[in-house]
Amino acid sequence: MHPLRVLLVDDEVPLVRALSQILRQQQYDVDVAYDGAQGLDMARAGIYDLLLIDVMLPGLPGPDLVRTLREEGDATPALMLTARGSEADKVLGLDSGADDYVVKPFGTAELLARMRALTRRVGEIAGVGTLTAGVYELDLVQRVVSCHGQTIALTRKEFQLMELFMRHHDQVLARSVIFDRIWGLETDVDSNVVDIYVHFLRRKLALGQPAGTSAIQTIHGTGYMFRPAAGQRQAP
Repeated sequence: MHPLRVLLVDDEVPLVRALSQILRQQQYDVDVAYDGAQGLDMARAGIYDLLLIDVMLPGLPGPDLVRTLREEGDATPALMLTARGSEADKVLGLDSGADDYVVKPFGTAELLARMRALTRRVGEIAGVGTLTAGVYELDLVQRVVSCHGQTIALTRKEFQLMELFMRHHDQVLARSVIFDRIWGLETDVDSNVVDIYVHFLRRKLALGQPAGTSAIQTIHGTGYMFRPAAGQRQAP
């Protein structure tokens, strides 16, 4: 099974560093945001299995962040981190659409147990482990992509790019957004890495498209759009 991907949104730098290290030791993939607006932008990518969100965030409070996602139809499990343990504060978090909460300071064992409970609950929902767009099917559990019953071998980065495209098919994704979601926390990567990997992915997805067409359409000056149903002609 692939590592679960977690978005941690908290402005307490020492806590973020310590918690990120703990979660990575537990085989989670962790991305970090330090304010509510950045957290909301990253969460909207739809690539996370779980959100860990502090209540008191600069710019956009945690409950407002979760409420906005729920209003937009995003059902990603959200675990609120709160320094205030009163019943009213807990109710505020849950009423915003959060699935659970832990009170700071919390024990590592308790946090991990609550995270496991939420991710198990998601895994029990029928179909949650599969994304479908056009003739392509992406298995989030086995980490494979198939087309017409044939498996398409993808590298880890290609799979992440495919997942991002499939979650946002028929939407324009700017190169900067793609870069931030796939390579944003990495260093020493080429500035044209997005274009390179789109080229790789296009070649591998040719199985599901008519000759001379591509599921990934170039939006000149902006980025790319994944349109598998339309079979857009590949731009040079």
